[in-house]
Amino acid sequence: CTFTTHLESIPRFRLRKTINMEVACASRATLMVNAPQMRRSQSSVAAPARMPAAKMSMSARVASQKEAVRGVAISAKQQKHTVACRATRLVVDASKNTIIAGAPASGKGTQCEGIVEKYGLTHISTGDMLRAAVKAGTDAGKAAKGFMDAGALVPDEVIIAMVKDRLNEEDCKKNGWLLDGFPRTGAQAKALEDIGVQPDKVILLNVPDEVLVERVIGRRTDSETGKIYHLKFFPPPPEVVGRLVHRSDDTEEACTARLKQYYSNLEAIKNAYADKIVAINGNQNKKIVGDLIAKALDA
Repeated sequence: CTFTTHLESIPRFRLRKTINMEVACASRATLMVNAPQMRRSQSSVAAPARMPAAKMSMSARVASQKEAVRGVAISAKQQKHTVACRATRLVVDASKNTIIAGAPASGKGTQCEGIVEKYGLTHISTGDMLRAAVKAGTDAGKAAKGFMDAGALVPDEVIIAMVKDRLNEEDCKKNGWLLDGFPRTGAQAKALEDIGVQPDKVILLNVPDEVLVERVIGRRTDSETGKIYHLKFFPPPPEVVGRLVHRSDDTEEACTARLKQYYSNLEAIKNAYADKIVAINGNQNKKIVGDLIAKALDA
């Protein structure tokens, strides 16, 4: 950067020749200050101040200019540092902690697979956690089994305790999390809020009831991997058929009861996450649904 300083306005001096002085900027670029070398004018009245004083005055001005340039450079450096810090915070704070909600058989499990693959989030399925507890015969599993077989919701105190413990594990803290089917009630949403857990997005899959019932009664689960198939829409490979399990709550009667419970709590979930919820039509090709979810999470 280059600028010229004119000192012709100083009384009793006029421009004779120009000398160049280099001032190092903080950015290591060189600032050329063109300061005029002056002598006393023959036509002017003798000044009370002597030439050395005038030179000192000029030096003081140049020094002042140096300080000004240095101050601008430092200010610019500080602003750059501030912007860099802000940018760093944005990167650190950016997350995709997600809740995926929807009625039974709305496609949550299928879409969770795609979300985990694309974003690396830790998948937390409360249904899987409860079924594992039932299979293991734990106290929580025994308490939950009767409710699950009847198609009713497991009491909040049981499920909330399990979810809290899971969210505190290292993989959730490191990778972010994907809550599958939780919270399902306003009380559960409040419990998450109370422990400081807030999602970045809530995906709500909407599917007509008659389609949901058809999906439920045709579902089968691989007893070894937990993968869900459908006898009509997603048939299992021959080597898996022998170990498929028909879940006790995958009946039309249980599905109807679960849908009633789902709709009774849906409004509370919508209200709890009104500014974060994205409703998506789940009654279409799963790839189209997946693309819509990715668009919502990347927004």
